[in-house]
Amino acid sequence: MDVSSTRPLGRSGLKVTIASLGGGGLGNFFRVIDDASAASVVDAAWGAGIRYYDTAPFYGRGRSERRLGAWLDHKSRDSFVLSTKVGRLMAPARGDLEEDGIFLDPSPFNSIYDYSYDGVMRSHEASLQRLGLDRIDILLVHDIGEMMHGDDAPGHLHALKTGGMKALEELRSAGAIAGYGLGVNEVAACLDCLDYGDPTAFLLAGRLTLLEQNGVKPLLAKCLERQVSLIVGGVFNSGILATGAVPGARYNYAEADEAALAQVRKLETVCAAHDVPLSHAALQFPLTHPAVASVLIGAGTVSSVDRSIAGLSTAIPDALWRDLADQGLVDAELAAAAAQHPG
Repeated sequence: MDVSSTRPLGRSGLKVTIASLGGGGLGNFFRVIDDASAASVVDAAWGAGIRYYDTAPFYGRGRSERRLGAWLDHKSRDSFVLSTKVGRLMAPARGDLEEDGIFLDPSPFNSIYDYSYDGVMRSHEASLQRLGLDRIDILLVHDIGEMMHGDDAPGHLHALKTGGMKALEELRSAGAIAGYGLGVNEVAACLDCLDYGDPTAFLLAGRLTLLEQNGVKPLLAKCLERQVSLIVGGVFNSGILATGAVPGARYNYAEADEAALAQVRKLETVCAAHDVPLSHAALQFPLTHPAVASVLIGAGTVSSVDRSIAGLSTAIPDALWRDLADQGLVDAELAAAAAQHPG
């Protein structure tokens, strides 16, 4: 694959590179990096041809947005596509900083959920200030749904439906953004949004991977029907599809259990039979579906960017996808589509 090749992003009129850089690593996702190292990561992504970048206020409590914006400030604004999130506001911690254990050494702010009209408008304006840019292309509603909020989910969804969606529609109508969608980990939230909104794209993390495809096919079909794009994140399911079934491998933000390790060992065996590293297959699998516009590279080091670019550039034989399906490791319909329509 040519990582600099582009695909349309829904009906927004934008085109995004099939490889994109996720800004979690720039916010110290499980690893503390300094500003110079963060700049080197973005520099490596740009040098590889990546022109779509995603971030969020929550990533390092503003640190990711500041670092990414400072680097992109030196580029023509029309030379890249940028998305960030709404749904959380950053409040000064004033000596009472809440640690989440995911983003290390965060900026001195605590996050407050707010999916209301005012919350979305304030979040958009604050992100522009942190980024130091005059335009954000896509706003994604961050972590709406039961997986994140549990019993509080209905209240947050009500706030979004009755307020936040109005703000997003107004911003799009005014030309302040080209489109909006969700940035979530659950398929149900995306399917629900197709009923109450007119989204451009969904950033779906961890649900369309070599380890997980359960329930995603109805969403893929509806996205094609509605011309809504998918941006796929979490292709390694927090690491295990990059590291393989090694001791301490992480799966969905926690240490992998034996069932996950056993499944990954089977995936590794099939990939090895075709002389394809597991991580390369994991990166390319989502891009074989026509609803997918881009795969996010989550990187906190230059070497991680380089490995991902290499993984996306590797030729993968159609027989690999067929063998994975034959052994029940990948959904048969998705594997057949992958063999017929390689990324």
